[in-house]
Amino acid sequence: MPTPPPDLPDLPDLPDPPTSPRSPDAPHRPRSAHQPRSSRPPRRSGRSGRWRRPGFRLVQRVSSTRGFAKIAPHVIPALDRAVHRLTRGKVLLSAQMLPGVILTARGARSGLPRRTPLACMPEGRTGETGRTRGATETGAAQGTSEREADSWILVGSNFGRADHPAWTANLLARPEAEVNWKGRDVPVTARLLRGAERDAVWRALLEFWPPYATYQARVDREIRLFRIVRR
Repeated sequence: MPTPPPDLPDLPDLPDPPTSPRSPDAPHRPRSAHQPRSSRPPRRSGRSGRWRRPGFRLVQRVSSTRGFAKIAPHVIPALDRAVHRLTRGKVLLSAQMLPGVILTARGARSGLPRRTPLACMPEGRTGETGRTRGATETGAAQGTSEREADSWILVGSNFGRADHPAWTANLLARPEAEVNWKGRDVPVTARLLRGAERDAVWRALLEFWPPYATYQARVDREIRLFRIVRR
């Protein structure tokens, strides 16, 4: 009869494998194998479809402060007018964060032309609000070339200061005006929004640029909203 094999001694338990994310001996995976942060698609925000620039939220927070409201009316319009003039209408400095126009309206009393740089919310050919990109890389309306905008919303926020800005009184007295939009002069007619129409536009504006809510909460007056339409 064959001799049975001898019993083998018990082997000690093996330790569990290391749980570190990568063994020191494992080959290094270069970062280029991953999608670089800069190539990720930009984030969209809300129905307005904004493409956020770097520092976008910081600009929103700063523009909501009382200090900004004191300084901005004396600095930003002057810079906008100077840059706009030097570049022959090709660049509007504040439009790097929000779409903007240069409004030319005649003074309510003097009748003389007054030029005012203003942020705006462009609208498409249908005049629908909330379909437009707000602070975009290009400022283009969603599904519409920015040069094809037929109307714009102007906001008399005055950076959250107590008084209505002078340009709103000028438009109330003389609604026939002109805007420079992306280097082109466009004759327009202005109309003050009221009631349900204003409410709908205001809701779209708060998605477009949330600091408007801070400006309204800071003052007793109702911020005037105008729709300006090509003539």
